[in-house]
Amino acid sequence: MAKIEKFNLSVIETIAKTLGDTVSGFTGSQIGQLLEECNIEDPMPGMTKWRRLYEALLRQQNRDNCANNICAFIEHAMSPTRYLDNQEKFSHFKYELNKILSFEGLYVGEDGKLQRTKKATTINEAEARASKLREILLSRKVHPDILKYCKAELLVDNYFHAVFEATKSVAEKIRLKTGLTSDGSNLVDEAFSFKNNVPYLALNTLQTESEKSEQRGFMNLLKGLFGMFRNTTAHAPKITWRIDEQDALDILSLISLIHRRLDGAVEARKIYKGNL
Repeated sequence: MAKIEKFNLSVIETIAKTLGDTVSGFTGSQIGQLLEECNIEDPMPGMTKWRRLYEALLRQQNRDNCANNICAFIEHAMSPTRYLDNQEKFSHFKYELNKILSFEGLYVGEDGKLQRTKKATTINEAEARASKLREILLSRKVHPDILKYCKAELLVDNYFHAVFEATKSVAEKIRLKTGLTSDGSNLVDEAFSFKNNVPYLALNTLQTESEKSEQRGFMNLLKGLFGMFRNTTAHAPKITWRIDEQDALDILSLISLIHRRLDGAVEARKIYKGNL
């Protein structure tokens, strides 16, 4: 690796605080092991995690007069094999590290390796937020229809519009599959209920009480989604109905599940000519 100029102290501090975060970072023993494996002295093993890591990396940089060993440490810590059971943690670390490393002209790739990029001078919060949301949703393997709502223009102020638009997409898919024109609870009743004996859409064969119960449960889930998120967001001002990142992730994951079930729903009225 070519010589990498020394990092600004604020960059080292942010790296240490990210990887040594009390809640989401590595444990104390893991930090000790990582330092040892990278042949970096651990001068303050009894200190707070991030402070311990900061001192270790700073002293190594001062000895080397370059940031190469800090970069090697980051790559070692970001090896994808560490995150096979926790892809969201990898995405979180990558996002936080890339925000600060961009000012040094570096970024962590999907393979955990550092790559060169144009140095940043400012951070566009909407773009950064959209990138992080998309990465985490990709790690959750969400339905492709959800990813189109992780756009910067929808996330300028908060996650309000992403959730609103994604929820509307559910109603639109039901209308496309049935030819119905209503909305909200009325649309759900018309598409999935047994009031005309055979519903427009069925999640299963509807041959047993258990299968019919699943159909009714899905109806209630859809009504709850529209009632809590679509109707609320359609009528409440953004300033009084806030959605944070974790809320958005959970809501969009739920909508992803609904989209998958809708994709697998059959047009029951074309199959069941008679009574169920």
